Amino acid sequence: MYINRDIQIRRLLNITPDTVDAFAQLIPQLTTGGMLPTIEHLKNMVESNACFLFVAEEDEQIIGSITLATYRIPSGTKAWIEDVVVDGSQRGRGIGAMLVEFVIDFAKKQNIHSLDLTSGPSRVAANKLYQKLGFKRRETNVYRLAQ
Repeated sequence: MYINRDIQIRRLLNITPDTVDAFAQLIPQLTTGGMLPTIEHLKNMVESNACFLFVAEEDEQIIGSITLATYRIPSGTKAWIEDVVVDGSQRGRGIGAMLVEFVIDFAKKQNIHSLDLTSGPSRVAANKLYQKLGFKRRETNVYRLAQ
């Protein structure tokens, strides 16, 4: 667990109806049209060896989250940071930075040396944060097949 001020960052291991309610509040602040995770979906995530879900909490309330998805390939283990979101009422307090720094430290301990993320150009504050934390913009094409 990572503690800074009154905010605790921890890996989420148990899913409750309150957890599902918290994600029902957070996910729409991250993306429009995204599916809200069910209790089964979140349980499958936290039981996976390839996906790690972390939350920021204050007064035992989830106020932010971040996901680390890992995968093994012949050249090593790589990971993606996904779905970084902090509740709108809590932004500007450094919680996003705490979440990302926590995951960077976690990834190092897991011997993950390649850590990627994407962020839309309109998310100016998020892009500045990632660059401040050492992420470098890559010249690449990202392709997606949506089915």
